[in-house]
Amino acid sequence: MKKKLVLTVGNPMMGDDAAGSLLAQRLRRAPLEAWDVLDGGSMPENVLYSIRELAPEQVLVIDAADMDLVPGEVRLIGAEKLEDPFLMTTHTLPLSYLVQSLREFVPQVDLVGIQPQVVAWGYPVSNEVRQAVDQVYEGLKQDGFVWASL
Repeated sequence: MKKKLVLTVGNPMMGDDAAGSLLAQRLRRAPLEAWDVLDGGSMPENVLYSIRELAPEQVLVIDAADMDLVPGEVRLIGAEKLEDPFLMTTHTLPLSYLVQSLREFVPQVDLVGIQPQVVAWGYPVSNEVRQAVDQVYEGLKQDGFVWASL
């Protein structure tokens, strides 16, 4: 097991909410030496047990998040922003719960958000979000990439 894990979050049936799933697919097609990938789908809390078994030193959670930015913008979301009621995601449980749960057994947990354009049933993924997924993949490839903070 690699000591770094990308945990993707998202629903591929909900337009730009598929950002995480697209990144997981890309990482499976073209794996990166430093990173493993686990697609948590729309209920990432259901894979916590798998992450515990993998025992990574770092987990990078990737999700579409409405941060009131231009579609396709990518940001590192700090812990203080996780409780912000204006940070919107489409998942059953808030991302703050997921990150807090991961921090109980993973030394470093970070959340990277991709600003969606449209999150609605049956819509395709926008070009802006597809480009953002490529940007995140390239950042992971560089392994020392510093994400802009929200």
